[in-house]
Amino acid sequence: QVQLVESGGGLVQAGGSLRLSCLASGRTFSSYAMGWFRQAPGKEREFVAATRWSGSSTNIADSVKGRFTISRDSAKNTVYLQMNSLKPEDTAVYYCAASTAAGYSGVYYDRLEYKYWGQGTQVTVSS
Repeated sequence: QVQLVESGGGLVQAGGSLRLSCLASGRTFSSYAMGWFRQAPGKEREFVAATRWSGSSTNIADSVKGRFTISRDSAKNTVYLQMNSLKPEDTAVYYCAASTAAGYSGVYYDRLEYKYWGQGTQVTVSS
């Protein structure tokens, strides 16, 4: 089992920045890829960013490319989502997710690739 706890959400004005953190615990050595997804009210959960624990590759959704970056600190078992130039349309609950090596086929934007999920952290961007 892998437990994920997100933090760093909050209320910010448009144009501002936030950094989300996702602390992983448990059988973290079994995690292969980590992802961030978000879900706005009345909408489906959508892919935001993903990275391999090895750091060998990262992927960012087109909607946030150039504004968001994903990184990880293996020593701290933590994955970060740096969000800059925030827009009101970025308002959502942000979820951290982890895949297992056995269950990952490389489709990083598909939420079905991820076995473990955090509780989510609310990000609200005011105009």
